[in-house]
Amino acid sequence: MNEAQCARTMQIIDAHGRDPAALIAILQDVQAENSYLSQENLELIAKELNVAISKVYGVATFFENFSLEAKGKHLVKVCNGTACHVRKSQPIYDAVHAYLGLSGKRKTSDDGLFTLETVACLGACGLAPVMTIDGEVHAKMDPDRAVALLEEIRAKEGSAQ
Repeated sequence: MNEAQCARTMQIIDAHGRDPAALIAILQDVQAENSYLSQENLELIAKELNVAISKVYGVATFFENFSLEAKGKHLVKVCNGTACHVRKSQPIYDAVHAYLGLSGKRKTSDDGLFTLETVACLGACGLAPVMTIDGEVHAKMDPDRAVALLEEIRAKEGSAQ
């Protein structure tokens, strides 16, 4: 964590009055600032609030909205709600997971371009199976179309560099 990030985390802690009862709000604000909660941030928060690192880590891992891994430039969400699931969203997820070279609990591609997540419902059941990329809905997906969309983005990103 660089000095600017450290200073910003300290400002967030101070803004919440260094109150251990504000731990969740502090974690939310730090994640909003950095897109994830780094180990360094968790340790700094624990130290500054005078609470055990295990408590901070426990809260950060209990709530699904917190991420301990840096997010990619593009957020890919595959719906796993009932309508999407019965219309075969799992093979879409599996194809994207394989295309991005992910393994285990890792959700972000090595090149930092993509983060893959599943969601319980995207609220577009009539369009199932659904996938979003950076909030843009892609309806009636299949594994080949999903991978093709990511390949397009990767090609654009490559030409932009």
